[in-house]
Amino acid sequence: MSTASARTGSGPRFAVPNIPRILVYVAGLLPAAWLFYLAFTDQIGADPVAQLEWGLGLWALRLLIATLCITPLRQLFRINLLRYRRAVGLLSFYYVLMHLSVWVVLDRGLDLHAALTDILRRPYITIGMAAFVILVPLAITSNNWSIREMGGKAWAKLHKLVYAAVALGALHFIMIKKVWLVEPLVYATIVLMVLGFRLAWPYTGGRKKARKTA
Repeated sequence: MSTASARTGSGPRFAVPNIPRILVYVAGLLPAAWLFYLAFTDQIGADPVAQLEWGLGLWALRLLIATLCITPLRQLFRINLLRYRRAVGLLSFYYVLMHLSVWVVLDRGLDLHAALTDILRRPYITIGMAAFVILVPLAITSNNWSIREMGGKAWAKLHKLVYAAVALGALHFIMIKKVWLVEPLVYATIVLMVLGFRLAWPYTGGRKKARKTA
């Protein structure tokens, strides 16, 4: 807790351990390491490449959702995890990048023409690629230098594009199997709830309530 917050009593309600960010990155990449291990030792199923793509994409969506949950946790429960938000956000991008790389390299055999054809002709791939393209500038500008150069308001406005990225990611997840499966619908519902809260919060007097309870 900072000195200022201690004076005003506006610190987190629940104590959060001060974990070094490098440990967040290490822990966040462990699922990927495990998935690659299972895939390359032929322990992940009959179609290792498809299962690897699926697992990496699922973790990308989980981490994107986790990124969006950090602010509501602080606003509603005063659990302050803001210092880890950049790490979680970048981890989600790394998983999307690995998901895309596995698809291009292992699934499509680096046949870029075939990959481009799929992107243009298959809507669920088009949507997934759109989510990736949106995340690229967010990942590139996830550093203090970019915040200083862009200005806080412009930087924050740009990073609200993560709302579109996570919505497209959830839609991509639903469309992959071409049938209505429970798991993608559960994730889509969570995404809708988090986005609904994030978008509605400024219009419900939430900020005033947060200041009063702080």
